[in-house]
Amino acid sequence: MRDFTVAVVGATGLVGGEMIKILEERNFPIRELKLLASERSLGKELQFRGKDCPVEVLDEDSFGGVEIGLFSAGGSISEKFAPIAARAGCIVIDNTSAFRMDPECPLVVPEVNPDAIGLYKNKGIIANPNCSTIQMVVALKPIYDAVGIKRIVVSTYQAVSGTGKNAVEELVGQTKALLNMKDPEIEVYPHRIAFNCLPHIDVFLDNGYTKEEMKMVNETKKIMGDPSIAVTATTVRVPVFYGHSEAVNIETERKITVSEAREILSKAPGVTVLDSPEECLYPLPSEAAGKDDTFVGRIREDESIPNGLNIWVVSDNIRKGAALNTIQIAEILMKDYLQ
Repeated sequence: MRDFTVAVVGATGLVGGEMIKILEERNFPIRELKLLASERSLGKELQFRGKDCPVEVLDEDSFGGVEIGLFSAGGSISEKFAPIAARAGCIVIDNTSAFRMDPECPLVVPEVNPDAIGLYKNKGIIANPNCSTIQMVVALKPIYDAVGIKRIVVSTYQAVSGTGKNAVEELVGQTKALLNMKDPEIEVYPHRIAFNCLPHIDVFLDNGYTKEEMKMVNETKKIMGDPSIAVTATTVRVPVFYGHSEAVNIETERKITVSEAREILSKAPGVTVLDSPEECLYPLPSEAAGKDDTFVGRIREDESIPNGLNIWVVSDNIRKGAALNTIQIAEILMKDYLQ
């Protein structure tokens, strides 16, 4: 297996840092690693395989000789630089929303639709889905394959790390302030996040939904390859550092029992079932943090409809919801298309 020249765009961010960590953990075959970020990061060095790697300033000449580019520096950066990288011969795996709904760019979760990766040849760009969408479809695809799914109703409880380092720091600062009877500073979110829940992720759209909610709706249909699935979402930011949680209600085409669902999910790739309520065993974001899998529990029938099922889904939003999913795509790309 040959080695590759890989670039991480947004290397100093939460997701970029996790990408570098996972590349090392999974021994990705790298000949040269280029770390790219904005001018603010010039002069920084990051560790990779025991060596200090300098962070370079991202510009239009950054991608000469780069074969795989892992992008996580924001949508506007990807919109500008991903096509530039692709024209230079770099295959881009983009973690922003910039290309997710582009019909010529595959939107990939390796446990769900790995065959779509081959469509990278259209534009040289593969899109990584929204973090909350990734964990949901990992959990739902095995059930979809077994009995079909007509409708999905999801409510999310999303960690502040999904917004970035500033949000993590703001939650720390606000918590300290409130515990010390001081007024918290509010900068990242429109309201205080400490000891609070905000039903507002991303911007509100004309239909009353947020952009985050509509991402889940549209991305789910594209990844599952079934535009007929009815999807509705409510996304909520909660004062948790790492790990998104989701309450997912589905209406299936055919009846599935709780025991059948548990059996199917226990064999599904990338899924760990934790479902023993009598022992207080169910997925928790605090325990999912730092783990690769998507965790599923609270599996129970929806008694209000004939073919309904409720499940609770938890995953590390920075790891599986972003960095790991990106690198899993790169691994398949490398093995099946670039050798």
